[in-house]
Amino acid sequence: MSIEFLITTFIVVASPGTGVIYTLAAGLSRGARASVLAAFACTMGIIPHMAAAITGLAALLHASALAFDVIKYLGVAYLLYLAWATLREHGALSVEADTTPRSARQVIVTGILINILNPKLSIFFFTFLPQFVSTTDPNALPRMLGLSGVFMLMTFVVFAIYGVFAAAVRQPIVGRPKVLTWMRRSFAAAFVALGAKLAFTDR
Repeated sequence: MSIEFLITTFIVVASPGTGVIYTLAAGLSRGARASVLAAFACTMGIIPHMAAAITGLAALLHASALAFDVIKYLGVAYLLYLAWATLREHGALSVEADTTPRSARQVIVTGILINILNPKLSIFFFTFLPQFVSTTDPNALPRMLGLSGVFMLMTFVVFAIYGVFAAAVRQPIVGRPKVLTWMRRSFAAAFVALGAKLAFTDR
């Protein structure tokens, strides 16, 4: 495994995106356990994209404007829903002082959907993995699976670190209503911005 792959993977994973924002929100809202669940869910959401890339299904998204746009706009709609839910203080993304545990299923389903409804992930795997696997390699499939596993592991670890850190600074935040309001608005604005970015991206 090349150092270039590890460095590139870390940069991609650590860059702020929907998964990072969701994990941070979970940590601030419900603590370390919820943030780890969120990190796990976002990691599981990578599997369909990884499978699509390995089996060649990502080529359909790359070649078909309609297929890509359908998934893209579903993703945009879901991001806007998350923004609305955050402002309304509903769902797994609300940041509040109440410590009643939310359903683990709710946290996991939301995290998985966030990554599933992002067609750029399939295209990323479709264009990223082949750079590190030779077409003449007889073990190309196992190698791609191995690299994908490393990508998922790094995603989980980095996201969990983000979330646990957010949980560690949770107490000074949840006791201040003005800070909570600012956090809700910031998360909502971030999801709107990410939705707009996704809406205007091409294949």
